[in-house]
Amino acid sequence: MQDKEIQTLRSMIARRKRWDVIFAVVGLFSMLGGVVTLAALIAGMAMDGAPRISWDFFTSFPSRHADQAGILSAWVGTTLVMLVTAFTAVPLGVAAGIYLEEYAPKNWMTDLIEINVTNLAGVPSIVYGLLALGLFVYKLDLGQSIVAAGLTLAILILPVVIVSTREAIRAIPGTIREGAFALGATKWQTVAHHVLPYSTAGILTGVIIGMSRAIGETAPIITIGALTYIAFLPESPIKSEFPFISFEWLSSAFTVMPIQMFNWVSRPQEEFHVNAAAAGLVLIFMTLIMNAMAIFIRYHFRKRIKW
Repeated sequence: MQDKEIQTLRSMIARRKRWDVIFAVVGLFSMLGGVVTLAALIAGMAMDGAPRISWDFFTSFPSRHADQAGILSAWVGTTLVMLVTAFTAVPLGVAAGIYLEEYAPKNWMTDLIEINVTNLAGVPSIVYGLLALGLFVYKLDLGQSIVAAGLTLAILILPVVIVSTREAIRAIPGTIREGAFALGATKWQTVAHHVLPYSTAGILTGVIIGMSRAIGETAPIITIGALTYIAFLPESPIKSEFPFISFEWLSSAFTVMPIQMFNWVSRPQEEFHVNAAAAGLVLIFMTLIMNAMAIFIRYHFRKRIKW
């Protein structure tokens, strides 16, 4: 009887191991399918667009002639919009996440806010565009400007930053807080000197995801009135005379890389499609640079914690 039970147990273990192997194989093929598809798309884009990339392509304005068209106004506009988005969404999102996780009382109002923040992360981007059109463009009279676009993308990624900040803070063991309180630290000292340094890596991961989504968004930017063709640059943020900094560029008209690509793809000429592929490569490169900067900052914070 005992031998039969042992044999049954071994059979159950073997069957479960087989299912583990099957699940691992299915997961591996699923991952490879996505990676291979993405690599094929990027390779195809690179083969089409790489010959078009040159210094003139970066320093030329859009044109009716495909061989003379460039992305100067598009990449400058994308960079400025992303600056406004980052300087708006990151401080607000991190501060909101800290408050909800460390300071907010646990009651029905906090639960309602948490549910709404989580649900907002899944709202289609066009809804944010319509909200921004009514609030920023018409109500606050910001017009079709860089600051309106930056604020639109900021509210788009704000729920992602808030949720990732909360999850990163929640992952910090409670013993760290208890040890700080035992040594006489205040609530803010505990958060600033212990909780935030250990949760920085997780927070930056959420920021990377949010900014990567924002840089490729088109629908909300078109909704607030971004131009599809623009042959001038915004005012420079840096001036030669005192106070050496200007904010006039915030009210300038703009275009961004995804809109420029959409404009070229919608044209029937094959040469413009090549320009769109080249612009796509540049957009991917800009995203990688942005992610690399965040990863470097995350590594820097981890190194400081280690020492």
